[in-house]
Amino acid sequence: MDNDQHQLDLRLLRVYMKSAQSVSEFMKKDISRYGVDIGAFHILEFLYNKGPHAIQKIGEKFSIPSGSVTYVVDKLEKKGLVQREVSTEDRRLVIIKLTDEGQALFDDIFPKHTQTIADMFSVLTDEDKHQLTELLKKLGLSAQSKLKF
Repeated sequence: MDNDQHQLDLRLLRVYMKSAQSVSEFMKKDISRYGVDIGAFHILEFLYNKGPHAIQKIGEKFSIPSGSVTYVVDKLEKKGLVQREVSTEDRRLVIIKLTDEGQALFDDIFPKHTQTIADMFSVLTDEDKHQLTELLKKLGLSAQSKLKF
């Protein structure tokens, strides 16, 4: 590979990393408006959109240890936003679900959050969004495949 190709790849990496960092900071700032941290927000959003789930499945979804999920769920439970239930099919499984208060909170904040995301992406056309989605998926799958050696 020639030096020009290396320079292009390095520039692309820097732009990608800076963009990802800016988007992440923007999302954290938006989420902080709702009085929950990013981890709690992700779990609440997951339960809001996917329904009740076992604590182990939530940990797998976000690639975090179940102990960390338990810690966040404990805080959410103290706030009255989620509740635990023992599975009727397997008593070893603890199912986490939104309470009525958690549902009401997300009924209020989720449309605002999605509008913030829409506003952020409004600089892109629909074609740009489709193309960027495919390119990022391609890049992510390539990086993921290189992790398996």
